[in-house]
Amino acid sequence: MENSEFAKIFREIAQLLELRSAGGGEDRFKVRAYRKAAQNIEDLADDLKTVYQKGGLKALEEVPGIGAGLAAHIAELIKTGRVKKYESLLKQFPPGFIEMTRVPGIGPKTALLFLKKFKIASVAKLRQAVARGLIKDLPGFKEKKLENIRQGLALKEKAKGRFLLSEADQYIRAIVSQLEKLPEIERILPAGSYRRGQETVGDIDLLVTAGNAGPVMKAFTSLPQVKRILSRGPTRASVILKNNMQADLRVVGPKEFGSAAHYFTGNKQHNIMVREMAIKKGLKISEYGVFRKNKWLAGRTEAEVFRSVGLPFIPPELRTGGGELAAARNGRLPRLVELSDIRGDLQMHSDHSDGGNTIAELAGAAKQLGYEYIAVTDHTRSARVAGGQTEKEFLKELEEIDRLNAGLKGLRVLKGVEIDILPDGTLDYPNEVLKEAEVVIAAVHSGFKMPKEKMTRRLLKAMENKYVNILSHPTGRLIGRRDPYRVAIEDIIKAAKATGTYLEINAYPERLDLSDVHCRQAKEAGVLMAIDTDSHAALQLANMKYGVLTARRGWLEKKDIINTLPLGQLLIKLKAKR
Repeated sequence: MENSEFAKIFREIAQLLELRSAGGGEDRFKVRAYRKAAQNIEDLADDLKTVYQKGGLKALEEVPGIGAGLAAHIAELIKTGRVKKYESLLKQFPPGFIEMTRVPGIGPKTALLFLKKFKIASVAKLRQAVARGLIKDLPGFKEKKLENIRQGLALKEKAKGRFLLSEADQYIRAIVSQLEKLPEIERILPAGSYRRGQETVGDIDLLVTAGNAGPVMKAFTSLPQVKRILSRGPTRASVILKNNMQADLRVVGPKEFGSAAHYFTGNKQHNIMVREMAIKKGLKISEYGVFRKNKWLAGRTEAEVFRSVGLPFIPPELRTGGGELAAARNGRLPRLVELSDIRGDLQMHSDHSDGGNTIAELAGAAKQLGYEYIAVTDHTRSARVAGGQTEKEFLKELEEIDRLNAGLKGLRVLKGVEIDILPDGTLDYPNEVLKEAEVVIAAVHSGFKMPKEKMTRRLLKAMENKYVNILSHPTGRLIGRRDPYRVAIEDIIKAAKATGTYLEINAYPERLDLSDVHCRQAKEAGVLMAIDTDSHAALQLANMKYGVLTARRGWLEKKDIINTLPLGQLLIKLKAKR
C-alpha cells in the first residue's frame, strides 16, 4: 500500500467520526488526531509499510502524530488489508454518503439534514435535488447558501479526474523505484503534466528504454499499486492505479527516446507550434524522431529535437505554448529557480498554535535540509480554531526563539508571525507588538465570500502596514475544494510593488498560491516573492519542491525569490519597509 492509501483511510475515519459527532456522538475530539495523522503519513518520506516491517509497532509510533491506537490500525491494515473500525463506521452511513460530504459548502450537519429529510445520500442525488429545487424550502436555506452548494458541485465536477501533483508524485516515485530495479531497463522518465509540474495531474505517462520489453510490461502490470489492467501489448501498457489514476508505460528505442520525451512532455499547443516550425524547415517531428522526408535525422535527446528547429533546450515547465518559443528564439529564456537555490523557509507553524512539532524540532528538520534560516510564524488570536495566540503568548514564544538561537549553530530561527487580516483590513495585533517580529506574514482566514471590491480594499490596507513583509496565499484558494476569493489581483500586485510587500508562493500542495499565471504577472511588475511551505509538521518542509515547481512554471528566476538570499541580505530586505 502507498502512504496515500493509509492517509485516505484515516482521513475518511475522521470524516465519519465528524458525521457521527454532528449526529450527537462523542467522537469530535478524535477527529483532529486522525486528520493530523493522515497529513503526516502523506508527508512521510519513508514507505509506511517498510517502516512497520523494519521496526514493528514501536517504529510506527515514532512517526509524528501516530500513537499506539493509530499504529495498531496501520498494522492491521498491512496484515489483513482491512481496518475493522473503518468498516464499522462505514456501515453506519449509506454508500456514497461520505463522498457527498466532500462537496464544498456541505458540512456534516447539512449532509445529515439532507439524509434525514430527503434521503439524499450521494453526489448524484444532491445534484438532482438542487436542480429540482427540493432543498430551497428548508429552514435557513436562503439563495446564498443554495448558490454556495451549486458552486461546490461545480468545483467538484471541475476537479473530477484530476489529482494533486503531490499525490501523483507519491505514486510515480514508488513506481519508478520499483521499475528501476529491473536489469532490462536502461532509462525511465515520467513525462506529461507531471513533468511540467502542473498543479494537478490527469494521468501518468512513463517512458522507458529497455533491451527486452517483455519483462518490463509484466513487471509494470504486476505492480502492487495497480488496481486494474486496461491493456498490455508488446511495448505499451495502460493500468488504473489504486487511487483511480490511469498510468501508461511505453517502451521506446534509444534512438527515439528524446523525441518521445519531447512529444509526451509538452502540452498540445507547444507541440503544435514546434511541429509548425519544423514544417517551415522541410522537416517532420513526431514521437519517433525528426525526419526529412523518410530519413531520420535526430531524436536521441530532447536537445537534438529543439536544435533541429533552431532552438535551445526549453525546460519542461515552460512547454505550454505561452511564449516560450519566441523567448527561446530571441535568447530570452529565463534561468529558472532551482530547489537548491532555496536558503530557508519563511512560513511554518509550531505547537504554539496548530503545528505538530516544537520549534526546536522544526529547526532540526531545517538543518537536515541544509537551510540557513527559517521563520516560525504561528497564528494570532483571531484564528482560535488554529490555536491562535494572544499577544502575551506570542511575546513569550519570541523569548523561546531567542533562547533556542543562543544554542543553535548553522541555522537562525527568525521571529515571525502569521497575522490575521481582519474584515476591515486592520491586523490582529497592534504595531507595538508586530515590531518585535522579524518576519510578519499577513493572511486572510475568514470572510472568503466578500465582494471583490471589499476584499481588495481589505488586502490593500493590510499591505500598507509598514510591518507586513509578506502577503500569504494571496487568493485563498484550495485546489479542488475552494475557489479563490474574489479579488483584483492586478491591484494587489501593483500595491505590492508600491509598498515593498512580498507576495507568497505557498507550497502547500492544496494551495500553490500564487498560481503560475499570477507569478508571471508579479515578475513582469517587478515584484519579489517568497516560496514558503506553510508547514504544520516538520515532515511538510519537504513540500518546498512544489512551490519551486510553481515558480518555475511562472518563469521565475533565483533573483525573483527573497528566500534565495543569504541571511544578511534577507534581513536587510525584511527591514527595508520599516
